[in-house]
Amino acid sequence: MKFPFKNKNTGFCLGFSCLALAGLIALKETGAYVVYYGETVRSLPIYCVEREDKKIAISFDCAWGTEHTDAILSALKEHSVTATFFMVEFWAKKYPEYVKKIDESGCEIGTHSATHSYMSKMNEAEIKKELESSSRAIEEVTGKKVELFRPPYGDYDDLVVETASAMGLYTIQWSVDSLDWKDLSATDIAMRILSSVEPGSIILCHNNGLHTAEALPIVLDTLQNRGYEFVNIGSLIYRDGNKIDGTGKQLKMEEVV
Repeated sequence: MKFPFKNKNTGFCLGFSCLALAGLIALKETGAYVVYYGETVRSLPIYCVEREDKKIAISFDCAWGTEHTDAILSALKEHSVTATFFMVEFWAKKYPEYVKKIDESGCEIGTHSATHSYMSKMNEAEIKKELESSSRAIEEVTGKKVELFRPPYGDYDDLVVETASAMGLYTIQWSVDSLDWKDLSATDIAMRILSSVEPGSIILCHNNGLHTAEALPIVLDTLQNRGYEFVNIGSLIYRDGNKIDGTGKQLKMEEVV
């Protein structure tokens, strides 16, 4: 039987739509977060989280040195705050005593890659190698499975996010940047953070920022007085029934279609 041209076109569109839907379902099943950009689908990390409460998270990237890490841990302990530390493999191997100390403080540890390279320039095998070896270095000290990953330089593409997701890792960015790595004053660091925080924020700091530890008491005191509660990123994010919008905010959904 011959079909009119318009029916063929309709069939083609229907078939294409089914194929696209199947692709989205596959991405959803891997845990990758996807959003539409025009006619394309892009995978995104979690930049922040939609929260009805006032929970937030503060994080520290560890790649160079430990000179200020004890002071950071002391400030966190004094304010009964736990944080999330993202460690590069070579840092974790050089300072295993700090990996243990951070873990025993109740803080959470995620991977920051093996070599602190631009991972969007890597192929899938190279990305997997970075994540596997860096996670292993942390797990050998803590005995705990690594679940979070922060790409060095905040650099990522679809392949990075989807490869990490397939390995059981949530890719985490940030919504509040302290810029402490620029050696800003403690006051400037605190003001940058305090002026930008909202429920569900993820704050980016570094364990070896020159004035980070000095700024922490100001930040923690002020935000706690404003009614904010600091939690680890693993407790801030949603594991089920969620999606991510075009800004990178993770949304809680009763049902994700």
